Amino acid sequence: MPRILIVDDDRAFRLSTAALLRADGYEVDGAADGAAAAESLRGKKYDLVLLDMRMPGVDGLGVLEALRLWGDRVPILMISGFGTVDSAVRALHLGADDFLTKPVEPDVLSARVADLLARRPLLEEAAPNHGGMIGRSAPMREVMASIRRVADGDTTVLITGETGTGKELAARAVHELSPRRHAPLLAVNCGALAEGVLESELFGHVRGAFTGAVRDRVGVFEAAQGGTIFLDEIGEMSPSVQQRLLRVLQEREVTRVGATRAVKVDVRVVAATNRELGAMVEQGRFREDLYYRLAVFPIALPPLRDRVADIPLLVEHALSALRSRRGGAERLACSPFAMRLLRAYDWPGNVRQLFAVLERAAVEADYGRIEAQHLPPELRAAAKGGEQRYRVNGSDSDERDAIAAALAQTGGALAQSAELLGMGRTTLWRKLKFYGLTPANEEEPGREETAG
Repeated sequence: MPRILIVDDDRAFRLSTAALLRADGYEVDGAADGAAAAESLRGKKYDLVLLDMRMPGVDGLGVLEALRLWGDRVPILMISGFGTVDSAVRALHLGADDFLTKPVEPDVLSARVADLLARRPLLEEAAPNHGGMIGRSAPMREVMASIRRVADGDTTVLITGETGTGKELAARAVHELSPRRHAPLLAVNCGALAEGVLESELFGHVRGAFTGAVRDRVGVFEAAQGGTIFLDEIGEMSPSVQQRLLRVLQEREVTRVGATRAVKVDVRVVAATNRELGAMVEQGRFREDLYYRLAVFPIALPPLRDRVADIPLLVEHALSALRSRRGGAERLACSPFAMRLLRAYDWPGNVRQLFAVLERAAVEADYGRIEAQHLPPELRAAAKGGEQRYRVNGSDSDERDAIAAALAQTGGALAQSAELLGMGRTTLWRKLKFYGLTPANEEEPGREETAG
């Protein structure tokens, strides 16, 4: 049961809101000021904090800033009776996740709370599953279910997917869930080695088999006895090596290069490729009989653009690793608008590219808060695609979040925010009023301006 803390000096609001949220099925505690809130937060772990902005003593912004300085990433919904753009900007800059103005309609509050709880990027949700794989999206749940089904056996597995989707992680997950997990998992990149070198690497050789073979050498098929071999980039393998590999899979024995005696081997083979092996078979570039030997149980990894829901988890996992590697990086985090840009991009390099972008952005941000300007230009260009880009499944909540994040990014400047969101300034003004944010220190655009 999610636990929520309500921090508000208005006792009537605190009690009525607690009753509403308890009716929704949540466990709720209350605090009347910042000091009481700090004591509650030190004593319990909360899944969400509803935080009033103006309170006597330490106000809501002070509590928010202290939480983020402590490294606590609990989602925070700021609530204020003074709903201005300036208030929202200040709260979002300090790390708030959402902003509401009083009076709050019960249905709106329930919806916002449910949305924040559903989207919270908890560290335990971002923890790697078997083999280091991360994901809870529908495509990744299917992949993990397939891995669990095939792991408990010796069936040969063919993992397909674009570059950077995590094929080696999937192979490792198959191994770790199998009865062979206490034996070696050896990986060979078939595309990185010349034909002769690859043969020797896979099957071994005897002394004198070729120039430079000064001693006997055990190949990975013998070295991995009882374990698993991961053959990456299998589509790059030459026809002669394909033939030798087919024999090993058929006979379960390997003959070293230059030898006459075969050695029985007990290994499981997991292969991977980013190529269309079926098309290569039709073109005569890959052996059909080997293809069917390898593709007994195929697993297709989805590209990152098809599992956008996993991006917050992947981001949190990557930032957590960067914090661990660099001392004093406790404040390393991703702003809401930067996260929105990360979710909007197509990621041709998939997860590998995402992690590289985040490491570069962390350096640009001096290991503080990653903002849009710390991301590469091609990601920032994703914001120029018009407001519909932010209306995920037609959600007004997503549009409101995008507008609030853009305002935080530009310091509340309407013209800059409108340009960033790809809409006219008049349109942005109208939407601010619709969402209950009263612009501060900005005059309403004249009628001569063209709406976006």
